[in-house]
Amino acid sequence: MKILVTGAAGFIGSHCAERLAGMGHEVVGADNFSPYYDQNLKHKNAKDLEEAGIPITRVDLRNPEDFQKLDTDFKYIFHFAGQPGIAATSSFEDYLRNNLVATKNLIDFALTCKSLKMFTNISTSSIYGLHATLTEESAPAPASFYGVTKLAGEQLVLSKSREKKLKTCSLRLFSVYGPRERPEKLYTKLIGCGFFNQEFPLFEGSEEHVRSFTFVGDIIDGVVSVIGNEEKVDGQIINMGSEAEHTTGEGISIVEDILNTEIRKNIIPKRQGDQMFTKANIDKARKLLDYNPQTSLREGLKKQIEWYRKAFVN
Repeated sequence: MKILVTGAAGFIGSHCAERLAGMGHEVVGADNFSPYYDQNLKHKNAKDLEEAGIPITRVDLRNPEDFQKLDTDFKYIFHFAGQPGIAATSSFEDYLRNNLVATKNLIDFALTCKSLKMFTNISTSSIYGLHATLTEESAPAPASFYGVTKLAGEQLVLSKSREKKLKTCSLRLFSVYGPRERPEKLYTKLIGCGFFNQEFPLFEGSEEHVRSFTFVGDIIDGVVSVIGNEEKVDGQIINMGSEAEHTTGEGISIVEDILNTEIRKNIIPKRQGDQMFTKANIDKARKLLDYNPQTSLREGLKKQIEWYRKAFVN
């Protein structure tokens, strides 16, 4: 089947595109190669995908005319593209245009895909707010522009199920890490500091933050399981993450242990809107999709460190 993956040159999107292609699907990637972080990394991901037979089309979802570059014969759309995180360098307008306007334009495009079976929106635990421990039926309480605009985009997508115009679902992901993780994210930055004996900027108090750190391979297991389960998941919000809880401090210690080094830390002011506690309640994902993440934090970090070593050290 022909499948569109947006944000395909990014961290999680690239893994999803590879997995889908490995399952025998015809995958088309779309990405605008945003300068939010080093574009060389995205081009490296795109090159890996293209070598695997997955073409990447430069499409800016904020511009409706860019969709003319795409065919309309897709069976599935997996929407990863968006403005990530809670970076101080990102304005509200950045989040609005990339997470809401872009999603609205993609929905309009999806409505022209007459044989589309499912539009899967990739969302975030940040929708829950500072303490993300709730079920999908709980009231959202986002505490950042990121969480607010992702919630709005999610509702735009799900509204099409309510209107019976498209089958849609939204997957709320929890603290994903692994190979290709963005350079500003915790573990990629930490691993780099460990390899190159650099000082790691640690947000004040963040060592005590609790996270459902989830290995990217386990996340992709859940994402692709949507295929064939359209009736079960239509109109649904589904949490995806690990039930195992670790503090950021524990994660740092595991990286230091694997690298056999102590990484110097520079304590910097805490970030507004940073989550204090996340724990993925995945009962619904288990019931609907037989979702069962298996990778321990140590095992996943070993894989991420090996990826970093090959990509940036050797």
